[in-house]
Amino acid sequence: MPEDTDWEAYKVPPTRTPVAERTTSVPNPVTFFQTVFNYVVDAPVTFVREWIERQQAKNKFYYYHQKFRRVPDLSECLEGDYLCFFEAEAQWRRDRMVDQEIVEIVRERLGACKQREGPNQFQNCAKEVELLAQVTKAYQDRYGDLGAHGNARTCLMKQKHRMMEERKAQEADASQ
Repeated sequence: MPEDTDWEAYKVPPTRTPVAERTTSVPNPVTFFQTVFNYVVDAPVTFVREWIERQQAKNKFYYYHQKFRRVPDLSECLEGDYLCFFEAEAQWRRDRMVDQEIVEIVRERLGACKQREGPNQFQNCAKEVELLAQVTKAYQDRYGDLGAHGNARTCLMKQKHRMMEERKAQEADASQ
């Protein structure tokens, strides 16, 4: 680019913000309050925050999911122990969500296998089909027919009735 540019031909556009011309010797109160705020409030808060972040950076704690301790089952709670009932109910809900996710993961693996194998899906995805059948049967045995409002007590009663039916079936087989 040549050094002798014609500034009249290529004028610099004017700025949109007008330059403030001070006509008094009194300082602007806005800048005064802004400076006071920066030194009184912002600087200490920023210092403390940065100090906390430095301390946390030294001791990093990695966690991926919350681990709950196992609580007693509803059958192990004493009569009238409402806190135990509540904890058992929360534990049952967590277990149900985990079992739902297990079924969903196995179902997604089967879908991926079918997508990947195409026409050979019946012979190449037999293990996934069998695993899905086992997982869904186990889920249905435990949580089936409870509905959306199922809870730990109804699930326990369902398990009790199933065990009683199995005992009756075993006794009938043994007597024959």
